[in-house]
Amino acid sequence: MNNSVFFGALTVAGLAAGAAAAGTLDDVKARDKLNCGTNTGLVGFAAPNANGEWEGFDIAVCRAVAAAVLGDSTKVEFVPTTGKTRFTALASGEIDVLVRNTTWTFSRDVDLKFDFVGVNYYDGQGFMVPKELGVSSAKELDGATVCIQTGTTTELNLADFFRANNISYEPVPIETEAEAQQQYLSGACDVYTTDASGLAATRATFDDPSAHVLLPEIISKEPLGPLVRHGDSEWGDVVRWTLNALIAAEELGVTSANLTEMTAGTNNPEINRLLGTEDNLGEMIGLSADWAVKALSVGGNYGEIFAKNIGENTPIGLARGLNAQWTDGGLLYTPPFR
Repeated sequence: MNNSVFFGALTVAGLAAGAAAAGTLDDVKARDKLNCGTNTGLVGFAAPNANGEWEGFDIAVCRAVAAAVLGDSTKVEFVPTTGKTRFTALASGEIDVLVRNTTWTFSRDVDLKFDFVGVNYYDGQGFMVPKELGVSSAKELDGATVCIQTGTTTELNLADFFRANNISYEPVPIETEAEAQQQYLSGACDVYTTDASGLAATRATFDDPSAHVLLPEIISKEPLGPLVRHGDSEWGDVVRWTLNALIAAEELGVTSANLTEMTAGTNNPEINRLLGTEDNLGEMIGLSADWAVKALSVGGNYGEIFAKNIGENTPIGLARGLNAQWTDGGLLYTPPFR
């Protein structure tokens, strides 16, 4: 009797989990639109252009997911969120995925009940100061006023760093990137601290970027990536493997220029599996056979997306660094498509 009750409970739990897992993917298909949580505005990563169209490095991931699932990269509703509001928006179901330079941490993964599906930018927290302040190290910032976004890992790291170095600071709390810029440029704070990529993006928008310096210290690890709700593994797989497809395509030499040619078939079985000309990976993930082709046709592979939005030839000017492929000494390494 006990056994049957036990197995009965397992079956019910399994059915409930199955219902939850089918949720978001089915919802997105039925709605025919992806709701993607993003930044309120961080040039290079996520910001509306002059025509009001969202663009950037994080936006490209949202569009790739929309293309993979719905076959159309424009079927996305971008929902701007702050450091404070982003997790509520995801937990409540207002958004399907959050792609907003968000750091993967233990408590966010476990306590907030989210699943990070990968890393699209390996970062670390840095400091920006006006050149005229004459500071060359973050350890010289004793007594400084520091602009910092509330509800972020940045806030906690800052406290840890100053405490460890036995120096003091006065926080100037801000909620959005626009507010941070305004406060920093008006002199309301001596220092602005956030992820180094965010500092580079912010500095690029200044009238005179050369009047501001990024200090050499990187005081944390900030693996930034997309996240979804717990208990929705099928949807998590879709977002995870779409990101992996962008990264793997670069490693395998699949680009926007040769994508059409490659989809005719190649002598590399992994490329064929990725592009859906061999095996049935699309079917396994609940998508069309050419789901990855659709994702790649939006902005190309990871390297192309990086170069166009935040790379060294953009005003943001970020080197690949840790975000190079593992074959080039970076950390990008995807599991195999097989």
